[in-house]
Amino acid sequence: MTNAPAPAAPQPAADRYLPLRRSVEVGYWVVSFCLSAAVNTATALMDYQRDGRPIQAWEPMAWEWSSALVSLALVPAVIWFTRRYPLHFDTWLRRLAPYLAASVAWSLLHVLGMVALRKLAYAAQGSSYDFGDWPRELFYEYLKDALTFAGMVVTIHVYRMLLRRMQGEASLLAAPDAGPPVEPVERPQRFLVRKLNREFLVATDDIEWMQASGNYVNLRVSGRDYPLRSTIAAMESRLDPLRFKRVQRSYIVNLDHIASIEPLDSGDARVHLKDGATIPCSRRYREALKPG
Repeated sequence: MTNAPAPAAPQPAADRYLPLRRSVEVGYWVVSFCLSAAVNTATALMDYQRDGRPIQAWEPMAWEWSSALVSLALVPAVIWFTRRYPLHFDTWLRRLAPYLAASVAWSLLHVLGMVALRKLAYAAQGSSYDFGDWPRELFYEYLKDALTFAGMVVTIHVYRMLLRRMQGEASLLAAPDAGPPVEPVERPQRFLVRKLNREFLVATDDIEWMQASGNYVNLRVSGRDYPLRSTIAAMESRLDPLRFKRVQRSYIVNLDHIASIEPLDSGDARVHLKDGATIPCSRRYREALKPG
């Protein structure tokens, strides 16, 4: 009589979600703006009908859907900006000025884009669209757009925080309150990873490569990324230079995990790792990979 195979261990939530991540993120923004446009269109039609004001059904559709489509087209720019200038509890005051400037730029692009689409829609119906007094209307639109922009920024940052918690966020081991540290603090041998309600240690030697991402550095370990709040330059200064090498402005690689290096005609190179991943190597850092 043969023993039945042991049931497979349940897949972690992060592993189940990551293959769906892109679809969920894109779907969220599409559904959000399309639903908002549909509801606002229906509301505008009901308001005009209730007040007895004449209006063509396509007009509120042109107003609301032009706004939604331009807002949707600007989502990648907001995502890039929040990644370039991430907000944290200890830095948010310094970020107020660039975020205020970004909200103004976002509003201008939004208004110009939606007015252009509305003019096209009205022209297609043999009519013309008048935005009105531009200075006053721009200020009015900015008041609404600033709230929309702030809501997008909050949504993106909260989502990223939850994603880091789910994937596991790394931190450096701090020096003990009393007594000497077990290992050198300035040359870390392990990192602490907090994942939901669990904590575990990751050996520095197990890190395959690192990539800068805004105010974080993603540590790649066994196919998983653990974000560590640091700069790539700070990490380079604390790692063993005989084992870890900077290969590009945003990448550090563990030499033990390199399978091959592919030279490119441009003078740069591709670094092929043992797990099948490929990371870029710029000409500036290529010499560092040659055996000494």
